[in-house]
Amino acid sequence: MTEQPAPEPVGRISGERRPATDAEARALASAVRIRILRLCLDEALTNKQIAERLDRNPASVLHHVRTLVDTGFLVAEGARRGTRGAREVPYRATGKSWLMDLEGRPAPARDPMLAAFLAEVAAVGEQRLSSSRLGLRLGAGDLAEFRRRLYGLLDEYARLPADPDGEKWSVYLGMHPDP
Repeated sequence: MTEQPAPEPVGRISGERRPATDAEARALASAVRIRILRLCLDEALTNKQIAERLDRNPASVLHHVRTLVDTGFLVAEGARRGTRGAREVPYRATGKSWLMDLEGRPAPARDPMLAAFLAEVAAVGEQRLSSSRLGLRLGAGDLAEFRRRLYGLLDEYARLPADPDGEKWSVYLGMHPDP
């Protein structure tokens, strides 16, 4: 019997960035849904597991999970039997959220990505946060080039295959004009 070579690792995210549909934009307009996507990025979790990790009611989490499934941000994996024999469905993030361009849409009253970031930092503790801040003064062309290169770097890493032995990290990037 000949040994088959291991399959090449597949990147988690494939496809081109595109404008989000209204339904996709609404799905990403919730800090809870953003957090669910992060939790399910590297491992499939059941609704009950997601609710426990978020310290939320499973019924309200199920509403968010269904919204994410309906818009293609989560995919259900094969049903399984839980410890007490109940049917459980694990869900995994598709990575599609990285491909959504939300530019040009009205800004929400509260940024869901910022709210998700703050909740996650609160969960791990500020002492574990690695942050930096930079002030720039750029013309329109230089700002466009800065954004292109910065998002190009993030996109490059978002498309790498997940290292099963790697440590999990989250990156939040916020930019704003100075007052």
